[in-house]
Amino acid sequence: MEHARLDRGAALLVLGSATAWSFGGAIARFLTVQESWTVVFWRSTFAALFLLAFMLWRDGLRGTRTLFLAMGWPGLAVGACFAIASTAFVSALAYTSVANVLLMQAGVPLIAALMSALLFREHVSGPTWLAIAAVIAGVAIMVSDSLSGSVSPIGDALAVLIALAFAGATVITRRHAHVAMMPAVLTGCTLAGLFAAWSLPPALVSAGDFALLFAFGALNLGLGMALFVTGARRVPAAIAALIGIAEPVLGPLWVWLIHQETPRPATLWGGGVVFVALLAHVLWQLREAPPAQA
Repeated sequence: MEHARLDRGAALLVLGSATAWSFGGAIARFLTVQESWTVVFWRSTFAALFLLAFMLWRDGLRGTRTLFLAMGWPGLAVGACFAIASTAFVSALAYTSVANVLLMQAGVPLIAALMSALLFREHVSGPTWLAIAAVIAGVAIMVSDSLSGSVSPIGDALAVLIALAFAGATVITRRHAHVAMMPAVLTGCTLAGLFAAWSLPPALVSAGDFALLFAFGALNLGLGMALFVTGARRVPAAIAALIGIAEPVLGPLWVWLIHQETPRPATLWGGGVVFVALLAHVLWQLREAPPAQA
């Protein structure tokens, strides 16, 4: 049986999305505005406008309307999960390190597998159970500093919430294959922006912060999602997950190089356990996948 060729252009798009997302922490560290709700509002607004413009360019007005109508309640649920995750991401960065947030997110695919097993009795293989156990152990190591009082527990709690929200979105999209990610994420950005404006009217920001917030929303969040959705449709899911590992690797690296933010030992040890578990599981998936899978 002939092996299917990997679409290199699509793989580069997925790598581009992971790279774009990895700059989120570094951009956030440049912001001088202190109010998290203001950051959430402007970031979500710029991301929503970018994604809407991208959908109108790609699908036209009629196609965009069709995608929104077709996503239904599952799409709204994915959007709500994304709104929670993106809001918690901004807030978490005020309390904990970028490495702690991103490395905890690396375990999302395995957390989603655990959710599916508990909620829907989906079959989970032995190697996957081992990887899930490793992720739980790694997360426990990462949050040990907050349990001991060494760091604020709020940051770790928000990081866990982000991972759970993304895992929930993953489970929903697996159960409802018709859900298109682009309108769901645009809905999530809109919900996050509206909730932020309702919680606290957005304050005026300086010209420098305004430019950074545009990059944080349109380029980091919006462009990253556009690249991912465009490329991930043309590569195997395991390959996309393998390439996506670049985000939790590059994100802490940029912050360390640019802002000299050094992760705590517990973050490095726990994040290393999560990272190795995910990498091993993805490589196992690739080995077990049919050779013609595309």
